[in-house]
Amino acid sequence: MEGFLPAGWDLAKIDKLADLAAAKLTEPETWWHPHFEPVPCASLEDFATFMGHEIAREIQLARAAGRPLAIILPVGPMGMYRWTVYFLKEWGVPCDHVHGFNMDEWSDAQGNTLPPDNSGAFQFAMQGALYGPLGKNTVPVKQRHFALKSELPTYAAQIADLKKQGAKLVTVFGIGRVCHIAFWEPHFAAEFKTEADWKAQTHRLGARLHPLTIEQNALTSFRSRTTLVPAFANTIGPALFLGADRLIGGADGAFGRGMQWQGLSLRMTLHHEPTPWIPSTYMPTLAGRLFFLKELAEPLVAECN
Repeated sequence: MEGFLPAGWDLAKIDKLADLAAAKLTEPETWWHPHFEPVPCASLEDFATFMGHEIAREIQLARAAGRPLAIILPVGPMGMYRWTVYFLKEWGVPCDHVHGFNMDEWSDAQGNTLPPDNSGAFQFAMQGALYGPLGKNTVPVKQRHFALKSELPTYAAQIADLKKQGAKLVTVFGIGRVCHIAFWEPHFAAEFKTEADWKAQTHRLGARLHPLTIEQNALTSFRSRTTLVPAFANTIGPALFLGADRLIGGADGAFGRGMQWQGLSLRMTLHHEPTPWIPSTYMPTLAGRLFFLKELAEPLVAECN
């Protein structure tokens, strides 16, 4: 696998992590934040409900405190947004204090993105899953930010300004097959001399995606159509996703019939010490919750399907 998997990966070490038993998965490492909590979920329905509630609760708490909320949002996992909408409507919480920053978007090598009415565009997905269904109490259009060539470079300044106004920054995230956060890929680590330089990156336009990222999305979002998946994306960087006051994470990568893709990525995230070569390993160093399907904690042993 030399030249394919990220150069900074120690495969022997990663293979040992793959042997971790389910009971060990939630045991904290020394580098975990005291208020970081992995939360096992018995079913996909529980997973989506818990995550949706967590997002809605952050919005409700910010409203009650009379402060704005800056929230970095992913497209995937998506089932959570139906429950976010449900709880906010049930509680009667308006969202005019919310500033949503989508963490990434498909692009070409120059950072040009799909039109917002394309069904593969993240902007299209967010309108259908969250902003539209919220109805009259939705996030104002001017406070919905997408990772476009013209706007992504302004995210850091906008978030900094909101923090000056008392805003809390919440990062909602999923974990990639190669342990990316947003589309910040592991092979980017080779470009930086120090961890501090890596952590200082706010964004990237036209980021070249890892082949496993492309194939992950072919399976999860494009109905196996690899040829339709863009090879590049615009993405936030570590300076933004690690700048969060609180995290809401999710790992739901199971296909059914015993098949899954995320068990190893979850173990690496939780139990490999932080390294730029595995971006998701930094998430446990922050306060928050990482919801995951219990199925992903089952032994990673071969089973012919």
